[in-house]
Amino acid sequence: MRLPEILWTVPLSVRLQSGTNRIFASVYDALDFLEHEWPIRHGQDYERAIMTCRGALNQSVPPAVAREAFIGACLEAGMAASAVASHYHARSGPHGNKPLA
Repeated sequence: MRLPEILWTVPLSVRLQSGTNRIFASVYDALDFLEHEWPIRHGQDYERAIMTCRGALNQSVPPAVAREAFIGACLEAGMAASAVASHYHARSGPHGNKPLA
């Protein structure tokens, strides 16, 4: 079953430990990264981000709460996260969806 695409109002730019920046525009983007590419698979903020992202995809947690939890997990792992400028228009994923303003 495909999970729904829940876009954040303001996408996040995360500076990965490699030094590259990556854009996260949705709850699913964040959860996929947390579950498959996360550099440190432990920590209170990491666990909270996993739970809140899953909750947001199940529509039991507001997407903004999942976004804040993901930011907390990024900070816990030593990765800077910041809002993407309002002129951002294209999503980073393969489907080409645009985030809602």
